[in-house]
Amino acid sequence: MESGEPETAFELLPLIRIYKNGRIERLVGIDFVPSGTDPLTGVTSKDVTLLPTFGVSARLFLPNLTHSTQRLPVVVYFHGGCFCTQSPFTAKYHNYLNALTAEAKVVAVSVNYRKAPEHPIPTAYEDSWAALQWVISHRDGKGPEMWMNKHVDFKRVFLAGASAGANIAHNLAMVAGDPDCGVNINLIGVALEHPYFWGSVRIGKEAENPVKARLFDQLWGFICPARPENDDPWVNPVAEGAGRLAGLGSGRVLVCVAEKDVLRDRGRLYFEALGGSGWFGVAEIVETEDEDHMFHLNDLEGQKAKDLIRRLGDFFNRDMPPSLLL
Repeated sequence: MESGEPETAFELLPLIRIYKNGRIERLVGIDFVPSGTDPLTGVTSKDVTLLPTFGVSARLFLPNLTHSTQRLPVVVYFHGGCFCTQSPFTAKYHNYLNALTAEAKVVAVSVNYRKAPEHPIPTAYEDSWAALQWVISHRDGKGPEMWMNKHVDFKRVFLAGASAGANIAHNLAMVAGDPDCGVNINLIGVALEHPYFWGSVRIGKEAENPVKARLFDQLWGFICPARPENDDPWVNPVAEGAGRLAGLGSGRVLVCVAEKDVLRDRGRLYFEALGGSGWFGVAEIVETEDEDHMFHLNDLEGQKAKDLIRRLGDFFNRDMPPSLLL
């Protein structure tokens, strides 16, 4: 090591490095793409501040409208990055939300929650819940953001997220299902893309990929030092003592998994547990063959990515079964 070069205190590769002098170096997801009109999709985006005191913001996405008073489903979206990297403003997530918004014809609110380790869990949950409340505050047409007032159909509210963002979407849906949560949210559906759930005991493909499994073994304690066990209900929703999935506050759930993803079997287990929990809704699962974790973010022009985006668009636009509207 050269003289004067800071010493490393902790690494969680390939995500983040922490030095003994306190400096935190994020190794991925640090680029920034400005908002505007995307020439490929015609989607327009802009940035808004949700919680000025804490610097919590979001990027809004609006597709081409057929008429000026058109109202669309709203998707509150939570990016991935293991709770410690990425943002709505990176090329990976900005481009993906453009593609998803154009295909699904929705208004998307991509939330920039605060990151660990500076802001450990539950900060990301609290920021994301506040963002959902900000969205709902436009329900009477008198909120601070005109796009939300004019173009959102608040009878069609969805949560969605990728990896860690899917974890957030699940945990917010659990809060929304609590009658004491204090907010009346007409949450139609939740879409979980390759959800980050974990546990203390290996299942399925986890034993086949010890390198990635060790990363996830370390991750939860790093981002949630107050509750570091890998069977904490926030990260293992099917663990003994976790809140009953029957209380999930959404009428529909779509779980997306990928065949080669080390997290695949957690997604499958969640889907199966949800179906057997007594929950009143309808769950679906889609598995993409021969692909790995979050493949669709890295190849938006690939046919499998387009197929998954099309499936999500169908999920956001399908009517709720009449029996679930009673």
